Amino acid sequence: MDQGNLTQKFSLFSEHWQPKVISALNGQEVKIVKVQGIFPWHRHEDLEEMFLVWKGRFRVEFRDRVVEMGPGDYVVVPRGVEHRTAADEEAEVLIFEPGGTLNTGNIVDDNFTNEAVRI
Repeated sequence: MDQGNLTQKFSLFSEHWQPKVISALNGQEVKIVKVQGIFPWHRHEDLEEMFLVWKGRFRVEFRDRVVEMGPGDYVVVPRGVEHRTAADEEAEVLIFEPGGTLNTGNIVDDNFTNEAVRI
């Protein structure tokens, strides 16, 4: 059994855009990430990902619209859809996606961590 507390897990790190795996089930990973600023445009060709806001304000930008979210809001990004994520001030977000998903999808950006570590 895997059990934890989100407030405690978020308190373990301070860096932005570096997801941490906190649990896994049925081939999916549950990740947490602190965000601030803008993540690069990218896509995940063969998988969907879900973002759930824990604290703060967060947005997912698509080429044709922007989804603004606050605590308790979520969005599922369909496979193959180009998007970028952003937060004007620090936000805490949960990400649900298949295990081993690369954070930066189809791009390489040395400014962002590509793989999540388990905490």
